[in-house]
Amino acid sequence: MVKLGQNFLVDRNILDVIERLAALDPQDVVLEVGGGEGVLSERLAKHADHVHVVELDRELEPRLRELPGNATVHIADALKLDLAALHPAPNKVVANLPYSVAATVILRTIDELPSVTSWLVMVQREVGERLAASPGTAAYGAPSVLAQLACDVKVLRPISRTVFRPAPNVDSVLVGLTRHSDAVDEGVRGVVHRAFAHRRKTLAGSLALAPGASKDIRDRARAALSELGHPPNERAERLSPEEFRALAVKL
Repeated sequence: MVKLGQNFLVDRNILDVIERLAALDPQDVVLEVGGGEGVLSERLAKHADHVHVVELDRELEPRLRELPGNATVHIADALKLDLAALHPAPNKVVANLPYSVAATVILRTIDELPSVTSWLVMVQREVGERLAASPGTAAYGAPSVLAQLACDVKVLRPISRTVFRPAPNVDSVLVGLTRHSDAVDEGVRGVVHRAFAHRRKTLAGSLALAPGASKDIRDRARAALSELGHPPNERAERLSPEEFRALAVKL
């Protein structure tokens, strides 16, 4: 099991914290990615109407199949699973996310599960800080912008390494996200990713280096930045999430 990099949450106090902060109602349908040994899954199933448990490791399947009847176990890669096909559709994500895919899973569920309105997730500290980062900070980047365009993001509390078995080599945090808007379209996502692709370049320069970029994209980006009140040689990390939405429209 360790070969897949799992770090199982075993501390009862932290499980209690997650259970409380999740604030599940009997009508809630929860998506848990990284079910592990089912310790958190079992708690979620006690409070929710239904729990979708996604786990990659088939060696854990027998244990997960012992979960209550309102839990559906999906032995699958969370990055390939057809999220839109989950029935009933989840409205909350509560999980101790696998470190290697945490940010991708969060952004994918924001984009592909419009039914989800809140997330309570355990992630690597750097990932949590990046998602919640403010413009102009070192941690601010494409994940920050994409998450914050759809959600309010908060780092809720640090988590000690000792609550896992085996203990990881990184620190963790609990992160809460609350949806306030629909996910952005592909056009906005593309501009955000291209803008941050070359962090040492200006935003206009980074867009100009993107494969297939139009010849005039540098000039158009500079003009758009000026219209937004920024200098034409501004860097991507200085723009707020909403300014990226406006920038994409202008480009």
